[in-house]
Amino acid sequence: MNIINRIFNKCLIGLFLILICAKTIAQEPITNEQRMEWWKDAKFGLFLHWGLYSQAAGDWKGKPYKGNEHFMIYEKLSLKEYGSLANDFNPTLFNADKWVEDAKMAGMKYIVITTKHHDGFAMYNSPSSDYNILKRTPFKRDPLKELAEACKKQDVKLGFYYSLGRDWEDPDCPTDWPTKGGRSNLVDYPNEDAKDFSKYFERKVKPQIRELLTQYGPVAVLWFDTPEGILTEAQSKELIQLIRTLQPKCIINNRIAQPAREMGDYKVSEQQITDKIDNNPWESCITISKGWGYNVHDKGWKSPELIIRQLVEIVCKGGNLLLNIGPKPDGTFPPQAVESLEAVGKWMKINNEAIYGVKPWLVAGEQISTATLSDKKVKIDVDNDATSKVISPDIYFASKGKTIYVFARSWKESSLKVENLAKGKQDIKSIKMLGSSEAIKWKQLPEGLTINMPKQLPQEAPIYIFKVITK
Repeated sequence: MNIINRIFNKCLIGLFLILICAKTIAQEPITNEQRMEWWKDAKFGLFLHWGLYSQAAGDWKGKPYKGNEHFMIYEKLSLKEYGSLANDFNPTLFNADKWVEDAKMAGMKYIVITTKHHDGFAMYNSPSSDYNILKRTPFKRDPLKELAEACKKQDVKLGFYYSLGRDWEDPDCPTDWPTKGGRSNLVDYPNEDAKDFSKYFERKVKPQIRELLTQYGPVAVLWFDTPEGILTEAQSKELIQLIRTLQPKCIINNRIAQPAREMGDYKVSEQQITDKIDNNPWESCITISKGWGYNVHDKGWKSPELIIRQLVEIVCKGGNLLLNIGPKPDGTFPPQAVESLEAVGKWMKINNEAIYGVKPWLVAGEQISTATLSDKKVKIDVDNDATSKVISPDIYFASKGKTIYVFARSWKESSLKVENLAKGKQDIKSIKMLGSSEAIKWKQLPEGLTINMPKQLPQEAPIYIFKVITK
């Protein structure tokens, strides 16, 4: 009996030690590298601006309004006037599964959706604020819950946008951009000096961030906007700590703080593409049309070729592309957007190995005209797309191990010369074109690598990728 007891006790001790070790491993803090791994490999995501402004769809009282999704401020509307849009907001055609299917069709790996834009209206079930889609609209559904379920089912990461420093529903949300009160609701709350940002922060921001991180399962990204000049360093740190406590794996963009404070996991380049390689995590958020939210008067749709060109340029410079679509008030994507996603998806199906998981090469590209670089004179606040719309032939590079991907963008010639792969610079083993079964003829000369284009080219888009294997 003593022997049996000793064996039993040893087993209990062993089990206890195993449980202690398991608990220790479970509590091991996640590193930033682990947190960012999937995001760095994903490269391509979908941004969705959807709110009460979508219901207006470009018009107010029968006339086109100013300011697109910011029109409440531009048209100097009261909260009561603007909030009346909720009475008719009933997106009965909203289908979360279809949204996620369309994103996956395009080759996108993650989705970021507006949970609360500058108008202060929550597009989800927010217990801390009655100004939300369940309480104020005839829709009476929580689209975030449905979207979270669809993303989980289809293995797409889900992120939430949150306007941090602007809220036109809250009486204690001052702004100082571009001047004092410049983006505040001065119709309902004209006394800017009486506003106490800390009250708004405690009453609305913290409770809603907690809701977003506890009501919908894993949240891949918290995408903050408009830190303004009001948010203090201490408040940014408190918010980061809250997020890390509730969801340690959640990635945070740098707009959780003032730009000079350099907080967050990655930086945002809005409607611009950097001029050179940046190996620190960054993301370009770019609209598929002119504005962020849906507007019937918006005719500035980017072609699939231009979207792919921008994706290639961003990836080859070390970033991710978060491509924005403004869903319609009925809950569907505009047909122009769906057509573009489908076209981009056909190209991605052939070429995705040169997008996912790649890193910048020694140089971003060559034969690039200055016309293709971003215009740094960004317009203020709305209609601020500063990306180039010029389509001209050029070459970009990305790498993965011993593979160099050579992107021939909008190429029309029968051959190309790649100066950066000249004889003596790289020892090349083989070359093939993605999407083509033809043998590629090439020759390395001191002045450059000459590659002959195959006779039959992939038809999806005139952006061709050569897979160069080095020794």
